[in-house]
Amino acid sequence: MKIALAQFNPTVGDFEGNAARILELTRQAQARGADVAVFSELCLCGYPPQDLIERPAFIQRNREALARLAQSVPISSLVGYVGKAQDETGKPVANSAALIGQGRVLFEQQKMLLPTYDVFDETRYFQPANTQHAFLLGAETLGITICEDVWNDKNFWTQRLYKRDPVTELVGRGSSIVLNISSSPYTIDKRGVRQDMLRAMARRHKVPVVYVNQVGGNDSLIFDGSSVAFMPDGRVAALAKSFEEDLVLFDSTTGAGDIRPQITDELEAAYEALVIGTRDYVRKCGFRKVVIGLSGGIDSALVAAIASDALGGENVTGVSMPGPYSSEGSIVDAKRLATNLGIELLVLPIGEAFQSYCKALENSFAGLPLDVAEENLQARIRGNFLMALSNKFGSLVLSTGNKSEMAVGYCTLYGDMAGGLAVISDVPKTMVYELSRFANKTTERIPEAIFTKAPSAELRPHQTDQDSLPPYDVLDRILKAYVEDLRSPEEIAQQYDFPVDLVRGVATQVDRNEYKRKQAPPGLKVTSKAFSVGRRFPLAQKFSV
Repeated sequence: MKIALAQFNPTVGDFEGNAARILELTRQAQARGADVAVFSELCLCGYPPQDLIERPAFIQRNREALARLAQSVPISSLVGYVGKAQDETGKPVANSAALIGQGRVLFEQQKMLLPTYDVFDETRYFQPANTQHAFLLGAETLGITICEDVWNDKNFWTQRLYKRDPVTELVGRGSSIVLNISSSPYTIDKRGVRQDMLRAMARRHKVPVVYVNQVGGNDSLIFDGSSVAFMPDGRVAALAKSFEEDLVLFDSTTGAGDIRPQITDELEAAYEALVIGTRDYVRKCGFRKVVIGLSGGIDSALVAAIASDALGGENVTGVSMPGPYSSEGSIVDAKRLATNLGIELLVLPIGEAFQSYCKALENSFAGLPLDVAEENLQARIRGNFLMALSNKFGSLVLSTGNKSEMAVGYCTLYGDMAGGLAVISDVPKTMVYELSRFANKTTERIPEAIFTKAPSAELRPHQTDQDSLPPYDVLDRILKAYVEDLRSPEEIAQQYDFPVDLVRGVATQVDRNEYKRKQAPPGLKVTSKAFSVGRRFPLAQKFSV
């Protein structure tokens, strides 16, 4: 059987557009000699649809779109959609895979394992399957699974989350090939783990394994594609591109297939993830242009480089907003950056506005020293300028705070946090420098002076980040261990030989600034645990580490 792995970029709720793309890819697959085309999880409605699933009209349009598609596809096609649950009690709908062709639905399988960790909350919406069956199509008996169904192999994972293993059950029912339709979000290093798991599964069960993943960005989640087919001996027989739409063929009889060139460097993969995540968020939300505050620092420089790669320099406007403590070097660096990237630069000094604010507050602040109140005023004036430009010209504001700053609250509500998308809010500061070096891989886009200057918010004379924060190489190790690995301050201090009071102080800052992060714009997820999605902590609470 010749199987087409059809990897495309759906938009949530765009039934007409998603169905048209599915139909187009089935025709391409037929022209290349495929017998069946396999698509990704919930591709007809887009993933993740979240509470749209609770709207009856959404479910109805999804079913109508599937019925129309079944009458149109030229070859048998496996499509993800929201189907009817098997049970009479519980949730009325299921995360389903429908095999369509010959004008009808030939077979349907519901997802059995519903994840409820990190970014997933599928038991909120779906009823899990309680039974599953293999299906004979041509010369192959298909074992159809959906995403999480393949993530419970007892021989691969040291700790399993579920009692049942849908793959083992389907192979026991005579499946000669395992198909998995998936919407597996990207995180750093996940592509390798995923391939290792699927390879081990093919070897263990001695059957080919075909895995088709969604590609593109939907809100905070980025999907890398990287669809793959493994032979029973673990050999890769077909492999699609990462972070691009693709159509690759796999012959289950001969083991022949298309193998696309891959991004092997994980830093490059992370950069491409941020580019596609930015592009899709901006465009799927109906914007064409973005505006970015350019401070002359490394964070805003990286965001500008990502935005120009995602949208084209002609669609990016940088705004330099020098204040009373801005260095001449920062202004020069912002101008040089804009020239290098080919983006428009506006220069809007904030001095007069800042003086007016201070004058208005003069009586209220009488007799009190200058402190964080005046510092934050500068940041908030800049945020107001950016939002005014957004309102006037219909451009989306990209905020520029990194994960390290967001973690410890080194950011200003309604100031530098203002915006519609926080592009690098899941990128630690040390990684910001690494990604910026990658952006300069072929030519100097980000000026060298931006790399070498000491990081500073420039909100008071001679200010640097390290006035109030540990060095970033220290801070980032503490944050990863505390936020992503859930280690205690005592464990972290022992692991890295850091003073325990230092670690506990950082942890306290993380916990106390949850209220700020709750008000931040959505961010793009690239690490195993992001602040913007998949991490839920109460604001009003008294637990301390």
